[in-house]
Amino acid sequence: MAAPYDAIIVGAGAAGLYCALNAGQHGRRVLVLDHNAEVGAKILISGGGRCNFTNLNANDPARFLSANPHFARSALTRHTQHDFIALVRKHGIAYYEKTLGQLFCDGARSSAKIVRMLLDECAASGVEIRTNCRVSAVSKGERFTIETSQGAFESNALVIASGALSIPKLGATGLAYDIAKQFNVPIVATRPGLVPLTFSDADLAWMKPLSGVSAEVIARCNGATFREAALVTHRGLSGPAILQVSSYWPPSDAIEIDWAPDAPEDWLAQRKRERPKAQIKSLLSEILSDRLAGALSSALPNGAVGDLKDAALIEAMQSVKRWRLTPTGSEGYAKAEVTVGGICADALSQKTMEARAVPGLFFVGEAVDVTGWLGGYNFQWAWSSGWAAAQAL
Repeated sequence: MAAPYDAIIVGAGAAGLYCALNAGQHGRRVLVLDHNAEVGAKILISGGGRCNFTNLNANDPARFLSANPHFARSALTRHTQHDFIALVRKHGIAYYEKTLGQLFCDGARSSAKIVRMLLDECAASGVEIRTNCRVSAVSKGERFTIETSQGAFESNALVIASGALSIPKLGATGLAYDIAKQFNVPIVATRPGLVPLTFSDADLAWMKPLSGVSAEVIARCNGATFREAALVTHRGLSGPAILQVSSYWPPSDAIEIDWAPDAPEDWLAQRKRERPKAQIKSLLSEILSDRLAGALSSALPNGAVGDLKDAALIEAMQSVKRWRLTPTGSEGYAKAEVTVGGICADALSQKTMEARAVPGLFFVGEAVDVTGWLGGYNFQWAWSSGWAAAQAL
């Protein structure tokens, strides 16, 4: 067995590599293990290959879900989006703000530059990285012993940065949860987050003909409200607004969609004055696509709007603006960008990510019960939590 390391980090994704390079900069002897052939798989595919690496608003803990809503604050405010942006600038990586504070690398397949940056920083810090190295067992005596497909390794500290269950085709596993259970670290029940929602055959009957239609909406669920695009698919609803509310969606609950966010509730009644012979579908086509207007109006009163009372038209517009749908489920971890739930935040130090009951054992990144909004928030949690753990190694 090799001489013991100061820290072994399981997982060479965003949180693991960032933790490693920061620990290495402090003079720690660090080994990173990953069962994949290449590091940073999620980084490479993110943002369509441009990597939405952070968000200008990422230090707001209200934009992260957790059973402990205050847990993320310490790491996010001590190592901010501006700290990571400074590293991106140091490496000369061009970036731009797309929308809503989302920062993307500039150029096709430019997400590879973020991976290269992390690897270069790790190399400069003397970090050792082993790929195709599968962990088979972990034990703790005087030190941690990690049994792998490439032999056994010892370390004073063990950081679990192996991610969660989302996108298994990229190698996602439940290893973090297995290790947590082994050491009696509690876990908050997990579910797919930032994921397309699926619906019953009755709803799909009107959705499937609209497949490909996109519209700016306000989507609401469980107290959360997002104004972004929604996309109708042949399986249900997707698009940024739907992905956002999916993280807040408890199974069997309804979601509410405002298909006409800029129109007041008396909009149809107002338009009646100018086009009394028009049908509701015709009027809705002024602010919605023809296909969407047709689908929504099929559930609304027929006839010329001039023949309808204002109260009926206001009620019809309220239906458009408060369209309630009850998903039957989601497209699951295979299509989920993140996993909601995970290692219980109350079981970890808010400052260091160390398990309170297991000295030397740390959990960072997506494995922890901290889930950010769409738009670079989850990468910032990876950077911030990885940095926080590194300070304690």
